[in-house]
Amino acid sequence: MSPPTATDGPPPEVAFVLGGGGIHGAAEVGMMRALAERGIRPQLVLGTSIGALNGAVLAADPDLAVDRLCALWTNVAANNPFEASLLEQASTFARTRTHLHGNHRLRRLLLTHLPARSFEELTLRFACVAASIERAGARWFDRGPLIDALLASTAVPGLLPPVEIDGEHHLDGGLVDSIPVGRAIELGARVVYVLQVGRIEQPLTAPTKPWEVGLIAFEIARRHRFVEAMERVPNDVEVHVLPTGTPMHYADASQVRYRDLSRVTERIESAYQASAEYLDDRVAIPLAVPDAPRTG
Repeated sequence: MSPPTATDGPPPEVAFVLGGGGIHGAAEVGMMRALAERGIRPQLVLGTSIGALNGAVLAADPDLAVDRLCALWTNVAANNPFEASLLEQASTFARTRTHLHGNHRLRRLLLTHLPARSFEELTLRFACVAASIERAGARWFDRGPLIDALLASTAVPGLLPPVEIDGEHHLDGGLVDSIPVGRAIELGARVVYVLQVGRIEQPLTAPTKPWEVGLIAFEIARRHRFVEAMERVPNDVEVHVLPTGTPMHYADASQVRYRDLSRVTERIESAYQASAEYLDDRVAIPLAVPDAPRTG
């Protein structure tokens, strides 16, 4: 019998949902640390884009995940997948006409630091989402090869190339399900912890400047599914949206500075402090719940 995947086995009691957000995903590491220190551990992990990468590391080895992610995020010089020079970016765009960076650096990072090559090798049940171009919709991955699924989930349009899997081409999962709370509930989770990057902590307002029009339009597209999912949460399901401590303004220029990793440590620590306070105030320390089985 094949090992169970995210859609197999008993319904999970606790799920972690890790949203997308590029370099701002460092905040999720601080949230993980706060959760781990309080003995809160998931049976299911779902991730989108950078949340898929963070989530895969967590699902591979929950006991070492925070230390591994802190090392990855803070060692910028060695681990930046967007380190290409302007000349290399121009060359890549001239050759492909669709993107500025190849995904070879990100692939190398995953092969080096992720101790699993397939979903079935992970310790926890895990799934990630990408946007299928041909289907014009979400495609969830929870079995088979892991690395290509993660590359598909993180394929930011215009920055990274679409990833072909089984004859379909895929772009960043944030296009279709940026914070997949609804998916966790569909799979049976009764308690959901949302690890997010800070955008949803700021309510949207009408644009007043020319550059805000596009940014706000993007935010609506990015948030609407999460907003609808939160409105439909059943009464018997708990959803905890962990705070970052430093909410991002959706129209801030930092939204497009995708290579600026100068505030990584600050983001991790701020999210840790804010989430630790939230958990201590609002969440009872759970009884130990065994991990979902990985062998049949």
